[in-house]
Amino acid sequence: MTETPQKVPLPKITVPKALGFWMCTALVVGNMIGSGVFMLPASLAPYGWNAVFGWLVTIAGGVCLAFVFAGLARAFPKAGGPYAYTQEAFGPLVGFMVAWSYWISLWVGNAAIATGAVSYLSVLVPAIAKVPGLHLAVTLGAVWIMVAINIAGARLAGGVQVVTTVLKLLPLIAVAGLAFWVIGHDHGASLTPFHAADIHPGGITAAATLTLWALLGLESATVPAGKVVDPVRTIPRATLVGTIFTGLIYLLVCSAVVLLMPTDSLKASNAPLADFVGLHWGGNAGKVLALFAAISAFGALNGWVLLQGEMPYAMAKGGVFPAFLGKETSRGTPARAHLVSAGFLTAIVLMNYAKSMADLFTFIALVATTASLFAYLACALAALKLQATRRIAPTLALTVIAIAAGLYAVWTLVGAGGQAVLLGVGLLAIGVPFYWLTRRRVPAASE
Repeated sequence: MTETPQKVPLPKITVPKALGFWMCTALVVGNMIGSGVFMLPASLAPYGWNAVFGWLVTIAGGVCLAFVFAGLARAFPKAGGPYAYTQEAFGPLVGFMVAWSYWISLWVGNAAIATGAVSYLSVLVPAIAKVPGLHLAVTLGAVWIMVAINIAGARLAGGVQVVTTVLKLLPLIAVAGLAFWVIGHDHGASLTPFHAADIHPGGITAAATLTLWALLGLESATVPAGKVVDPVRTIPRATLVGTIFTGLIYLLVCSAVVLLMPTDSLKASNAPLADFVGLHWGGNAGKVLALFAAISAFGALNGWVLLQGEMPYAMAKGGVFPAFLGKETSRGTPARAHLVSAGFLTAIVLMNYAKSMADLFTFIALVATTASLFAYLACALAALKLQATRRIAPTLALTVIAIAAGLYAVWTLVGAGGQAVLLGVGLLAIGVPFYWLTRRRVPAASE
């Protein structure tokens, strides 16, 4: 009797986890320090000292949110970040809505980051701003180069992130040093005078809404958790360290430029930090800073492109996005999810390229911030719900800070204004029928 040969199972190919503490911290810092600190002084120019108080509120709120994400990451070190946490707390529908809004904020925000990068590049290559269509072509070219890097592998993307994070700190240190020199040289005469009567809640709220754009990304290390070494320890540490460090850099650099430059010229600037340096050290120094600013923004774009691919991948693995988006390449990267996200990003750039670079940046930044705020509010509520149901060991610190983070998210949503909030709600509403359609037709991707 012939024995039937047994099938030998093929060994499962596993991709080594590529992101350690320093790469995760670079992802957090690099995603926050992107085009925001280099472009926001122009948007904040009308608010003067209100912008300084807006930064203080934003940093406090950002640290609260970072603490919430750190607590959630310790308990649920899953890929997907906000999506994973809210699904654990409230079920698949709420998890989907949060992920949908967060995913939208990713590719919408990447349009603003790419615009900011090319805006600074136009200081070095003036034709970008003058030749019709060239700004569009360079912006889309930068987007797709970053998509290609991320499809090539998480380790390559992480390496690019570390290098660009180091490079982007150099111009910020230079701007901070110049600001201290200017203030010391004229004993503060160049500073915008402080008048208590000019400080008002409306101005602080509006400024805080804009400044939150610069802190978006504090949750970055939570999204690619499946590619992180020792995620239970690495993600919380990287999240808190990165958020606090970046907030202090922003407060110092951005406030100095707003208070030391004439408001009218700052409002019209496509490259405010370069103009600030050029004003005191000459045009060549401004061009050098513009180069580093462009590198900084491109580095942030690299990190955010990583997330805009990881998010729909995690949603597909959870069964709430089409299953084909949950497939990885042999390098362990979700190439299909990257291509779909990049397609939406390309569409929003094409729809808005007729705006000036500064106007496009401000508008898209507000929409992306609003979309992110829905996710941040839901995560704060998830932390409270998971503690109440004992899914997370309840602590007084996490409870109080989660309440503060939730109130901060609501307050900032109010400050975003009706147009941005309505657009954000509209984008959320589009997701509801998509959720039910996907749940009916698409099974969860296999693990």
